[in-house]
Amino acid sequence: METQRLSGRTISQKIKTSIHDAIVKLPSKPGLAVVTVGDDPASKVYVKNKEEACREAGIVWKQVSLSEKVSEEELFSVISRLNTDPEIHGILVQVPLPPNLTHIERAIVEAIDPKKDVDAFHPFNVGKFVSCKGSACDNLLLPCTPYGIIRLLEEYAVPIQGSHVVTLGRSNLVGKPTSLLMLARDATVTVCHTKTKDLKEISKQADILIVAIGKPHSIDATFVKPGAVVVDVGINWSPSGVVGDVDEQSVNGVVSALTPVPGGVGPMTIAILLENTLKAYHMQTDTS
Repeated sequence: METQRLSGRTISQKIKTSIHDAIVKLPSKPGLAVVTVGDDPASKVYVKNKEEACREAGIVWKQVSLSEKVSEEELFSVISRLNTDPEIHGILVQVPLPPNLTHIERAIVEAIDPKKDVDAFHPFNVGKFVSCKGSACDNLLLPCTPYGIIRLLEEYAVPIQGSHVVTLGRSNLVGKPTSLLMLARDATVTVCHTKTKDLKEISKQADILIVAIGKPHSIDATFVKPGAVVVDVGINWSPSGVVGDVDEQSVNGVVSALTPVPGGVGPMTIAILLENTLKAYHMQTDTS
């Protein structure tokens, strides 16, 4: 069996072009503010990629760089100013935060105006997409990686309705919201985690297997059903470069389709961030 590569780079470029074409027709440009704290090397790479994508799509970029020793009061003050800035329509705080601030991550998320919460982590936005159904979800601010997965599968005509989707991982960032969005599209969903018994047997039942466990090359051909579609969300740094959670060489020729790492889910995450920024702009300016 030939394994098809689901290229997030290709689909994300299509989305960015659509966003650019929409923005040139607007009376003003959407603005995205990214708040960085500290000097995490991986975060620098992610932020640079976001900045380049924004400029390509025509979104105004603003970065607020803070010292890792910034006080909680100053950080919340920055968020408050961005909440009231009429030229900023989307706000995100880049993670991970320095150890001295990790205890307030939830409070930081909740401090962002829900209308500007382009990561869709605010409880208000989570509540909205938890209760949505089908294509009605598409008008909401949705978490970037989970919705990026949905869009990638749909662009490649991978059937979701009626499929058995198994997610390996239950994080608030990927596993949980992806499962909810799959349910909204009428998939049958099983969520696996570190306490799951018979993990391999459950994984092999998946029509669509979504892997987000943060362990490089830990999922091989013994975990997959022949013909399954595998979405590798893992981003792991190794001496040879970035690798996924899935052993691509092992599953090649066994699964029908696979997202590459890099070049699969990552570009889709950024594309949905831009799309959310445009959605947020319309929400705040009453345009459509």
